[in-house]
Amino acid sequence: MKQATFGFLLALQFLTRLPVPVSCPWNQRTSRWALRSYPLVGLVLGSILALLLLLLGPYLPLEFLTLLIITGWVWLTGGLHLDGWMDVADAVGSNAPLEKKWDIMKDPHVGSFGNIALVFLLAWKALLVYMLLDIEVLIYALLFILAFSRLGAAVLLITLSTAKQQGFAWEWKKNVTRLDMVYALVPVLVLLFFFPAYLYILPAYFLFIAVMGIWIKRTFTGTNGDLLGTAIEGGELWGLLITWIYFSFVMG
Repeated sequence: MKQATFGFLLALQFLTRLPVPVSCPWNQRTSRWALRSYPLVGLVLGSILALLLLLLGPYLPLEFLTLLIITGWVWLTGGLHLDGWMDVADAVGSNAPLEKKWDIMKDPHVGSFGNIALVFLLAWKALLVYMLLDIEVLIYALLFILAFSRLGAAVLLITLSTAKQQGFAWEWKKNVTRLDMVYALVPVLVLLFFFPAYLYILPAYFLFIAVMGIWIKRTFTGTNGDLLGTAIEGGELWGLLITWIYFSFVMG
């Protein structure tokens, strides 16, 4: 239990800006529990945003509430995944050979493709958040979207090879096995048990993870931290879109 707690706190420390006033050891067991805790961290973030909606929703116009949710979303993650999204956009937009793409992702400067990708990502997220607020399904959807997006990153790290035998993704991957995917899946299955109306999200994310994995393998031959961050951001956008389609047209 102690190792699992340390692992959860490591994941919280790595994926969010939430303060963790405890020194957590990094070893084979805690790193495995950290990866297993990715969806749990998503649930924590989703719960904070949902609580914000419950407290302020009745008093604020939808436009202001939308901007508040997007701002809180970015702040809670510290822009970590957005940085990966921009780096990958610069690399893909360059149309350069593979090794040059890796060099572009390492460059701390953001290029035009990264800036354009960031603007469109946040614009589409804001639009979808606004529309989901309008049909009053965002509160619970946030729990699923943030949890499943981080589950997707964990699955991709476990199932794909890392592009290079160095870096944080490589160090993390050395300690995990496919069994860790089962542990990571448990909290989202429990959540689905209590909220079966959101069962549609399970096949939707299986599809997203499969397509994302194929794209990463074909484009980069393997994964790294920036690509996993991109998977989280892309997964969140996908979840918002699928949720809006489902409740607007299937259930509507």
